[in-house]
Amino acid sequence: MSLYKNSGLLVMAVTIYLVRAMPLALLRKEIRSPFIRSFLYYVPYVSLSVMTFPAILSATTSFLSGLAGFLAGVLLAWVDGNLFRVSIGACVMVFLVELIL
Repeated sequence: MSLYKNSGLLVMAVTIYLVRAMPLALLRKEIRSPFIRSFLYYVPYVSLSVMTFPAILSATTSFLSGLAGFLAGVLLAWVDGNLFRVSIGACVMVFLVELIL
């Protein structure tokens, strides 16, 4: 059983190493294409959004309260942009919707 666990760990380590090392090995010169540069610039933001959005909707007892908090957060971020006010506003919206439902 221990050998099986260690081999899984080894496979994960090699996989992660290859994903990180292959771009360094394959790309020798600077990327000049504006499309590829902008694509690579936004990949971390998209990855974080894809992981976070489902958790926002399922973190509350009701789908509607999660959606209301998300929409309130988006609206507050669009208008103000202050992270503290956005998070407080989204939490207050979830609380109010949970009280109503």
